[in-house]
Amino acid sequence: MNTVTQEKERPVHLQPVQQERSFAVPNVNVVETKDGYILEAEMPGVAKEGLEVSLEENLLTITGRRQPEPSANLLHRESNPVDYRRVFELDPAIETGKINAQIDQGILTLKMPKAEKVKPRRITVN
Repeated sequence: MNTVTQEKERPVHLQPVQQERSFAVPNVNVVETKDGYILEAEMPGVAKEGLEVSLEENLLTITGRRQPEPSANLLHRESNPVDYRRVFELDPAIETGKINAQIDQGILTLKMPKAEKVKPRRITVN
């Protein structure tokens, strides 16, 4: 015997659930030169359009999003579409207004010059 019951509709109050987004941590190399620092981050599949570099106080945040190929008909995938994120606390000696960023072949390069006041200099003796 099939019995169908109907429940009265009750108003449902939904609270937005904020899902934590997972990011991959890109591998980085940091090199110190006499004029500043060079940071290289590996973010394969990230193009300039999917890259965000932000600076808030002394925290540098790098976020890279892989963009899917819109015209491609995907037949097989072995790589995961992953987003990258990494946060660095910068040395106050870095001239933050002169940081330069570029990405090429999935390698982000940040050039972070030292402030003039902390660069070594030679003092001439009279």
